[in-house]
Amino acid sequence: MFKRIDHVEIVPSDYERSIAFYVETFGFAIRERVTVDNPPLREIVFLELGGSVLELLDMEEPAEVVPPGPRVGYRMMAIEVESMEEALTYLVGKGVEVSRAAYPSAGGWRAEVLDPDGLAIEIRQW
Repeated sequence: MFKRIDHVEIVPSDYERSIAFYVETFGFAIRERVTVDNPPLREIVFLELGGSVLELLDMEEPAEVVPPGPRVGYRMMAIEVESMEEALTYLVGKGVEVSRAAYPSAGGWRAEVLDPDGLAIEIRQW
């Protein structure tokens, strides 16, 4: 009945900055941009990477990001990499903040970086 997670939805503080971040830093491709006439929603963009999709929503005056720390709700998304060392070197070179250095975890390696709004992204090498 259920097949897979279709997409993850994000409301960024700066829509174009976040599109550029995911496209230029992680290599997501713009699959589709859709203008929406349903205030406060203005536009939706679907970004795809290896069959995984992010849906970014352009909202009028989105609320500030929830303060950091454990809380109920979705915590982060994870992007799989072939080489943790190579991926982190690349990301740091792009100015991406590493919020948690690589460490062994569940049969592989894991680290965390932050997107432009401070949302956590797990980097996972199995």
